[in-house]
Amino acid sequence: MSESRDRAAETGRADTLTTGFPAPPDDTDQSTHLSRRGWTLVLSGALVVLFGLLGAFVRVPYVALGPGPTYNTLGTVDGTPVIQIDGEQTYPTEGELRMTTVSLNDDVTLFGALGLWASGRYALAPREEYFKPGETDEEVKKENVEQFRDSQSNAEVAALRRLGYPVKVLAKEVVAGSPADHVLSAGDRLLVVNGRPINTEEDVRTALADTRPGDTISLTFQHEGQPERTATLTLAENPDPQRSEGFMGLQPVERADVPFDIKITLEDVGGPSAGLIFALTIVDRLTPGPLVEGEHVAGTGEIDDRGNVGPIGGISFKVVAAEEAGATVFLVPERNCSEAAAAAPDGLRLVKVTDLDSAVTALENLTAGRPVPSC
Repeated sequence: MSESRDRAAETGRADTLTTGFPAPPDDTDQSTHLSRRGWTLVLSGALVVLFGLLGAFVRVPYVALGPGPTYNTLGTVDGTPVIQIDGEQTYPTEGELRMTTVSLNDDVTLFGALGLWASGRYALAPREEYFKPGETDEEVKKENVEQFRDSQSNAEVAALRRLGYPVKVLAKEVVAGSPADHVLSAGDRLLVVNGRPINTEEDVRTALADTRPGDTISLTFQHEGQPERTATLTLAENPDPQRSEGFMGLQPVERADVPFDIKITLEDVGGPSAGLIFALTIVDRLTPGPLVEGEHVAGTGEIDDRGNVGPIGGISFKVVAAEEAGATVFLVPERNCSEAAAAAPDGLRLVKVTDLDSAVTALENLTAGRPVPSC
């Protein structure tokens, strides 16, 4: 470039003819100066466009978390009851029991991330905290759906167990290539294992406690309402090196043993954190007298089939969503209390729960105007 500028300057000094009239403008000189300015503008514009495209369309390795939709599980969604019980007497309910969710946006661009962060309503987290390396969106969705179904089953068992209904033990999964493979199928009911009647999941583990690999046991089970069958299994080596008992190759799970159906209908919702509210809704529908009696109650919490309530993630967003939906009371798992208290909007009462029994008692005490444990 400096060599070109020198030549241009040299040409510029010969600016007149012998007649004394000015020479015509040197096209080479003018085009050179315009080219420099033009290229500067073009390059600057290209960089602006490139940055804009990157910011607007290129995804960043983060997810955006924020308040998600809420659902009154005592009500309906698109005209369909969220929880429907067929074949058993139910009772009128009042008020609201509202499950809460967290929205997770995985399609986050640079500009989108900056906008969400600046709003103060959303938080950004590394994508790897929510998606395993190499895991596809479909695999994540499938896992969330399975967790949601398990939470429904656990809520049903916990609620019906509290109300005195019986439970049964099923084979939830059968390990391929194990002694139980090709004998049992997922969903088969376990009746007797190694001479021990099976009434709970613990009974299965107890029945195998004193066995060793190579031992032969008998197994009585029932497949989809068919007559009972008894089979003989030779136990294998336990894949867990910390366990010495023989390995049968199935995962037991408890389910309600009732002659009626409970159907939970919600689409595009995943994860296990609605279990507590589902269980409370089932209890409310199957017992006389409204459990919340006009109160607008929201909450969250994973529940197991014994009714124990565990902590969940994203509670800071859930309390915001609950308050915006009109809730005045929020049921909080004990181990989430500190986080919920730090994020709860003014006017939202936080009630601490540890299990289904404590949640039912708290709602009964709220209705009666008695004290309840708070965060």
